[in-house]
Amino acid sequence: MTAQVTGTDILDVAREQVLGRGVPLTEEQVLEVLRTGDDRLQDLLALAHEVRMTYQGPAVEVEGIVSLKTGGCPEDCHFCSQSGQFTSPVRSVWLNIPELVRAAKQTAATGASEFCIVAAVRGPDARLMEQMREGVAAIRAAVDIQVAASLGMLTQEQVDELVDMGVHRYNHNLEAGRSYFPQVVTTHSFDERLETCRMVKESGMELCCGGLVGMGETLEQRAELAAQLGELEPHEVPLNFLNPRPGTPFGDLEPMSTNDALRTIAAFRLALPRTILRYAGGRELTLGDLGTRDGLLGGINAVIVGNYLTTLGRDPREDLALLDELEMPIKALNETF
Repeated sequence: MTAQVTGTDILDVAREQVLGRGVPLTEEQVLEVLRTGDDRLQDLLALAHEVRMTYQGPAVEVEGIVSLKTGGCPEDCHFCSQSGQFTSPVRSVWLNIPELVRAAKQTAATGASEFCIVAAVRGPDARLMEQMREGVAAIRAAVDIQVAASLGMLTQEQVDELVDMGVHRYNHNLEAGRSYFPQVVTTHSFDERLETCRMVKESGMELCCGGLVGMGETLEQRAELAAQLGELEPHEVPLNFLNPRPGTPFGDLEPMSTNDALRTIAAFRLALPRTILRYAGGRELTLGDLGTRDGLLGGINAVIVGNYLTTLGRDPREDLALLDELEMPIKALNETF
């Protein structure tokens, strides 16, 4: 059966409310979208694409990421193979400054406008902040690219330092909705994550804040995450799909189905019509080549190219060729300032 909202088809409601008036779907309405059947999927994706084109345009923002410090993290995020608490094979490794600059140059060569430096930590210590300062300065001197960072939870002083360095965007995901968060992480709280996000927004840096779906959450909890991201109003939402990693508590979960992933993409676009919605980890496993195309025609307007932190991504040339085929230009660097 097709889901209904107050006697009206949810896709008709979304067309009038989101596409027509730019008003995001509510949490309850997102849940109705997530409950629609596979027979409505193509109509749903087409509507989400119309919303994306209306409020975001055809350009796609391309980003590369690199891990400054990999593995050995003290936190217990149940999806993450970088936690030092699990038996996953990832072990602590640090990059040096020349390696960071080399990675930034490789990212810029793909046409990307952004390069994100990531560290597997609860939050940065003095050593990491100093290496960030040196690394950002070296990258900015050598490469014409925006620098973003993802270093865990921050103090106000650290937020101010990152602004002073010239970091223009900070990533800190909510990961899951508040009600499911304790099933995902026990070493810190949802509110601790939220506080870092609020400080970043108030600093003037752009906030990149998304989550991970397919971790065993209910559809209600998935809709809750979309709504809580909407309340936070981040500049960008990276949408990750669980890629079960050996040795982690979620290592035995089944990956999401392609149709569920596509439905989730469309629902998040309808909940976040004016937000950059980025393909992030897990899309290769969950969506494959055909699903990746469908998502770009169903609400996605940004991609991470190349490899992720501990998993392999698609060949960047494949993503760039697909964008060219779909006539979706890469967002120019000067448009990101």
